[in-house]
Amino acid sequence: MIEITAEEYARRLAAVRTRMTEAGLDALLVSDPANLYYLIGYNAWSFYTPQVLFVPASGELVFHTRAMDAPGATRTSWLPAEHILGYPESLVHRPTEHPFDVVGDQLAEQLPKGSVIGIEADAHFFSPKAYLALQRALPGRELVDSQELVNWVRVVKSDTEIALMRLAARATTAAMTAAIDSIDVGVRQNDVAARISQAQITGTDEVWGDYPAIVPMLPTGAAADTPHLTWTAQRFVDDDAVVVELAGAHRRYHVPLARTIMLGTPSDELRRTEAAVAEGLADVLDTIADGVPVDTVAQAWTAALNRHRLSKESRLGYSVGIGYPPDWGERTVSIRSGDPTVLRTNMTFHIICGMWMTGYGYEVSETVRVTGTGVECFTEFPRQLLTKGT
Repeated sequence: MIEITAEEYARRLAAVRTRMTEAGLDALLVSDPANLYYLIGYNAWSFYTPQVLFVPASGELVFHTRAMDAPGATRTSWLPAEHILGYPESLVHRPTEHPFDVVGDQLAEQLPKGSVIGIEADAHFFSPKAYLALQRALPGRELVDSQELVNWVRVVKSDTEIALMRLAARATTAAMTAAIDSIDVGVRQNDVAARISQAQITGTDEVWGDYPAIVPMLPTGAAADTPHLTWTAQRFVDDDAVVVELAGAHRRYHVPLARTIMLGTPSDELRRTEAAVAEGLADVLDTIADGVPVDTVAQAWTAALNRHRLSKESRLGYSVGIGYPPDWGERTVSIRSGDPTVLRTNMTFHIICGMWMTGYGYEVSETVRVTGTGVECFTEFPRQLLTKGT
């Protein structure tokens, strides 16, 4: 079994603290569940209530969570029990009180006035109410946006993380295979979603599947011109094109994948889009390598589309790895023009060649690892329109 060692956790914390020093932070408050998992290994469905990891510039970490969830932190994280503090149940979902009223008072004892404290201002589970509670409890201290500090440390994966993503890719393969096998004329969309979900969690004989951060997405027919649609009880019909986007996950590491399945005869427009995407994706994969600017990758895609008189306004991809609902993206690097990032070995991206047209859509994606000489794709599926019933 692949394990995250104490030495790796120590390297992660050291990298975070280096960035904290560069940003002038005396402490960092971490609320993003993916960042909690990355730093201390904590893993539970508790993120819907306030929780925060106190990371001082030096000294011991302290995790503040709901009292009923504190035992879960002792079971899944490497923190000693005395560094896991549970706030009272009476503070949960109270209109006039907030758990961070108490947490803030505890932090005030460790943070002298004048301290600069980083917060994850754009984390999904750090609310405006949480911010206001900390602000009240920490007068004389400055709360500043950490600007996804931990997320940026996560961008370059360790070899252990890459190994976990390769295992996650097996669950991805099982899930996409289930989608392709089950989509057919007369089948209900929700039944396909159920089969995908079962495959995601079952995984393979060797690799169990974790719950993914995003449910299966199945834009179908004319509605395939819109991304991020899920499913209904509607049955698939002849000449439906179905965009399937899903991810396999293993121990919170995600490998997303998208393909388009055609039930019947594709239109000329869909075939032309397929050809443009195939050319563009091939050029992108040929461009990606250590030392290449992200902007160069984006330009390769745009140039291919231009040759086919097409364009895509949305970004081409984003960094992925650890994921919790509601998103498997890391909220850092975006593959698009103007992004200043230079690719480095063991960065991992979901490259989404999604074309949402008018009345139809087409999507092919790959999750990839940047290498010293090129790119590694985590899964192996034909990069073309997958036809059934023709």
